[in-house]
Amino acid sequence: MLLYTYIMKSGRLEAFSDGVLAIIITIMVLEMKAPHDTTIRALISISPIVISYVLSFIYIGIYWNNHHHLFQATEKVNGKILWANLHLLFWLSLIPFTTSWVGENHTAALPIALYGVVLLMCAIAYRILQASLIRHHHDNAKLQIVTTGGVKENISILVYATGIGLAFVNVWLSVFIYLSIAVIWVVPNKKLESEV
Repeated sequence: MLLYTYIMKSGRLEAFSDGVLAIIITIMVLEMKAPHDTTIRALISISPIVISYVLSFIYIGIYWNNHHHLFQATEKVNGKILWANLHLLFWLSLIPFTTSWVGENHTAALPIALYGVVLLMCAIAYRILQASLIRHHHDNAKLQIVTTGGVKENISILVYATGIGLAFVNVWLSVFIYLSIAVIWVVPNKKLESEV
């Protein structure tokens, strides 16, 4: 019970999260192997791997950016928040595996669907983290402002679920959906930018 009542600053959580995200990106880039041949054709042959890396790198960047802004409005954390953050990091840590699988099997439904499942679970985990922070900071007006609404979050969750199902119908449509959600999130939340 002491774990959940002890209050601490968020600095260690942020530093740990930054380190994990840096390792995730490092793992993804190390999974990309240069072609043995030195022709344009050889480079084109690995383009699905490069594209899956770029998309995943953008997603990691989106989560890092939003995580950073979220914790700029956070004054304190507790054990529940630490576990909620670890839950998010767990799902983010699976992105290198699914990225590699999609890069190697970009026309197969199951890798594309699993990629969507991981993205969906990252989105759900982020919402859980937000909810934990809000419960712990019921008197923090800044955090309340930056976390209200949730329209993009809710739309993303629904669209990810749709993309997962569509992977078994048309993989390219599913990939387009995942890319579209990334484009929506690349533009930072104006409330976050103005409040932190």
